[in-house]
Amino acid sequence: MKLWTEIYRCIETLRPACSRAATFAWMMLALVGMCARPDLAGVTSFVRAGWLKDYCYLRLLHMFHSSALELDRLTELWAKLVLMLFTPLTVDGFRVCVGDGIKIPKEGKKMPAVKCLHNESETNSKAEYIMGHSFQVVSILVTGLGNAVFAVPLISRISEGVVFSNRDKRTLLDKFVIMFTSLWPQLIGPLLLIVDAYYATKKVIKPLLRAGHHLVTRVRSNAVGFHPAPKPATSKPGRPKFYGMKVKLSSLFKAKDKFVSAPSPVYNEKGVTLQYRCVDLLWRPVGILVRFVLVIHPTRGRLILLCTNTWMDALTIIRLYGLRFKIEVSFKQAVHTLGTYAYHFWMMAMTPIKRWSGNQYLHRKSETYRQAVRTKLGVYHCYVQLGCIAQGLLQHLAINYPVLVWQCFRSWLRTMKTDCVPTEMVVAAALRNSLFDFLRFSPSKQKLKKMLLENADPSRMPEINMAA
Repeated sequence: MKLWTEIYRCIETLRPACSRAATFAWMMLALVGMCARPDLAGVTSFVRAGWLKDYCYLRLLHMFHSSALELDRLTELWAKLVLMLFTPLTVDGFRVCVGDGIKIPKEGKKMPAVKCLHNESETNSKAEYIMGHSFQVVSILVTGLGNAVFAVPLISRISEGVVFSNRDKRTLLDKFVIMFTSLWPQLIGPLLLIVDAYYATKKVIKPLLRAGHHLVTRVRSNAVGFHPAPKPATSKPGRPKFYGMKVKLSSLFKAKDKFVSAPSPVYNEKGVTLQYRCVDLLWRPVGILVRFVLVIHPTRGRLILLCTNTWMDALTIIRLYGLRFKIEVSFKQAVHTLGTYAYHFWMMAMTPIKRWSGNQYLHRKSETYRQAVRTKLGVYHCYVQLGCIAQGLLQHLAINYPVLVWQCFRSWLRTMKTDCVPTEMVVAAALRNSLFDFLRFSPSKQKLKKMLLENADPSRMPEINMAA
């Protein structure tokens, strides 16, 4: 019961995002469904999770399409709430965020922004080319029991697939920066962004530096740097030379005597010794001095890292880039446990797309058609944002109420580590097990309880059936 009371306390802070009380009430039920549903079959699973009546399905669909739910305001409130619920990881006064992209398979011929996407890391479970939605995500790193680090999702948006104007020249990097920039007022203070090599570009670094933030990333093996040009003994006409001798970063691995050995600072690596070398060079894409860290790992090979903060320790940079993988763990939970991206919303008036087609260009379509596409994209973003919030709430219970979660789990795992922070799957099971107790024993004036009981079908409650 206490778990659901805490869930409601957190959800209540999101009330200003809804201009109508009814919209907020149905948003509560959607979050309850995302937190406790036993399957990932879209909105129908919300109905099953809360033992709701049949008409609730259409009400929930209407809520996702309603203009009374302000997506930008919801995202702002969630970012503020995250700082109150968690202890953000800070390094040298910087709060640490991670960013990455995720490609979600979608087969709908009448789903806006579905396009042919290429998977860089092809595996048996991922084809090289898929039809789907391309999302970009920003998460914040927080600390938990035993200094464990977790990635709490803040925002996730579709970044390609639809072009409303042929004059729109924004790239994926531009859209990522716009998305990340929208979080700065809520995250208060300097930020350190950790991203993969795809984001190691001028378009990302320049806006960060102008706002006082910094970047840790990986660069490709063919990257080059420059020593600062020496000052001439006598002045000459013209602009003084800025870039000095060119350095191929990969060639620096040949000087083995310049590398320093140290225990690996990467999390969960014990008894591993790596070698590293730190050099400060000018990087032409941004025209400033940056810190390169060359790493030789005994099992993972060679790596070249870049940090725009030249006074950050090399081992700290290595440790931070190792934490980038936390967002991949977050993606796995979002896809397989919460179903953050398991939406099935169609646009009936849409012109069907062809398989393996690219971006959908809408500059020749009517304004009514373009507005309908914008509305449907807003529905996708609303669903995914609620999924991010639900995942963050499960992480909040796991980190701050681990003992209570394990008490309510009442199930079995082959490796039951009750002294560790439970996973989102364990928290979701604990919420499912305690939902009936919450409806029985919580105060009758509790708004979440009242909303659930008003729309619940008692014949679907398993506890009542078992008692009968």
